[in-house]
Amino acid sequence: MSVEIHQTALVSPKADIGKGTKIGPYAIINDEVVIGENCEIHAHAYIDRYTKLGNKVRVFPSAVLGTEPQDLKFEGEKTSLEIGDNTVIREFAMLSRGTKHTWSTNVGKNCLIMAYVHLGHDVKIGDNVILANGVQLAGHVEIDDYVGLGGHVLVHQFVRIGEQVFIEGLSKVKKDVPPYILAMAVPLVYGGINAIGLKRRGYTDDQMYAMRAAYKIYFKSGLNATQALEKMKTELPPSKEVQNIIDFIGGTERGTIRK
Repeated sequence: MSVEIHQTALVSPKADIGKGTKIGPYAIINDEVVIGENCEIHAHAYIDRYTKLGNKVRVFPSAVLGTEPQDLKFEGEKTSLEIGDNTVIREFAMLSRGTKHTWSTNVGKNCLIMAYVHLGHDVKIGDNVILANGVQLAGHVEIDDYVGLGGHVLVHQFVRIGEQVFIEGLSKVKKDVPPYILAMAVPLVYGGINAIGLKRRGYTDDQMYAMRAAYKIYFKSGLNATQALEKMKTELPPSKEVQNIIDFIGGTERGTIRK
């Protein structure tokens, strides 16, 4: 399959374009961009150097990928933006390159980045993540697999969000959010486990019961974080999900949301 490039598009001869890829009117692809096979780059999209797209990535009109980070400490280093297979990036989204702190911004496979989303420098996003319209991620944010953020959620720099989390739209996230939960209200608090999402992805009632038991200790026992973790370790049957919760909370540097 040949590459289809509209006659008005500006594509650098130093870009590497995979077979089957289509590039629409007035799109701009700069030097040292790598685009995988069967991608769709729509009209007026802008992809700057050192950006790498996997296969079957779709970039909608006026999205901006891989421009220099909005960080005063950036000094022109050769950093990158990497986007996994089957990810969709909608209109006017802006995804920055990394800085020398981690050297790259990374988005996983099968993600949906909706319109007007901003991804700051050095952001790390897992697979199957959905960021609704207007989500704003500051630099160094880390989001694990199967996370959903509602419209216009704001996430503070260096925050980490655990796997299978859903955060209510218009929320402000200043602390880490542990895995498997719903987070809502102002200030952001624990709203139970993400039962609907977990069921859709095949989690059993027993697995969800273990999550609820762990979070009952953490959020509702009145214990501090250290005491709650020790209680989880000694009183709950071992399971992968409980261990993930313990590891996440034990590894937080910013602290987590609390109820």
